[in-house]
Amino acid sequence: MSESSPKPVSTPFEATLHERLKASDLFRVYQDAFRTATGLPLRLVGANPDDWCLDDQAVNRSPFCEVLNLCKSACQACVETNRRLIAETRVNGPSSCHCFAGLTASAVPVKLGKSIVGFLKTGQVFSRTPDDAQFEEVLGRIGRKTLDEGTQAALRVAYLQTRSVEPERYASMITLLQSFADQLGRHAESLAIIEEGREPAAIAKARRYIHEHLDDPLPLGDVAREAGLSESHFCRLFKEATGLTLTDYVNRCRIERAKNELLKSDRRVSEIAFEVGFQSLSQFNRSFSRITGHSPTTWRQDRLKAAAE
Repeated sequence: MSESSPKPVSTPFEATLHERLKASDLFRVYQDAFRTATGLPLRLVGANPDDWCLDDQAVNRSPFCEVLNLCKSACQACVETNRRLIAETRVNGPSSCHCFAGLTASAVPVKLGKSIVGFLKTGQVFSRTPDDAQFEEVLGRIGRKTLDEGTQAALRVAYLQTRSVEPERYASMITLLQSFADQLGRHAESLAIIEEGREPAAIAKARRYIHEHLDDPLPLGDVAREAGLSESHFCRLFKEATGLTLTDYVNRCRIERAKNELLKSDRRVSEIAFEVGFQSLSQFNRSFSRITGHSPTTWRQDRLKAAAE
């Protein structure tokens, strides 16, 4: 990614999904289990490339990173390392990189179809046990003269306390994260069409109407009338509440229903397409591919294969 390229930023819809995923029981349970089993930190950060900084959850975090975060002379190096990691992960998928101090950091994208709604981040570990000679090299890179003796001493202790993980074992931990990222992506698909409970009553009513009539045409006028709003007022309120247009929301709901039917190997794709409310097979195929990143047939084959293993 060139320096002149515009930075990817998350849409309000993606940002909202990220926050809901981070607050979900699914993520919290896995986060605790991963931290306990591996001894590594785990965060779910947003799709914004600047969302890099340490948060208030210090569980298993490198003590060296803790101290380093207070050192302004090294802070920019950490920022750039994290930006580079996120940029690489966005393009190439699960990626790892090393900071100037030799610590490994990794990120795995969480996707909703083709869109990235967040990144699972872990690492802050060495691939071999740190020693004094390595610390002296790192101190030189930070700038020995920019640090007082107390800070240098704190950095040394923290550096030598930071854990190391063998590369093969670390790679296995990242494989676990990839599987969990897939689960989170599927959970995001469900959250995208589930009301949060804080929306206007009119929008909640419209959602219920949509889910009850998915296999029927759902023109804007009918849904707005059911919500008790004018079409223009409904469109604005619906977009504010869901982050989606009515058409996109309806399509996502229909795709979710179609997925359940696609898991039945004896069902024809064309039959499912019309059953869930699409007017043509080509329209169904386009919408399914746009939302999930796969054709209905490929999605079915992958899910059935996974279930058989």
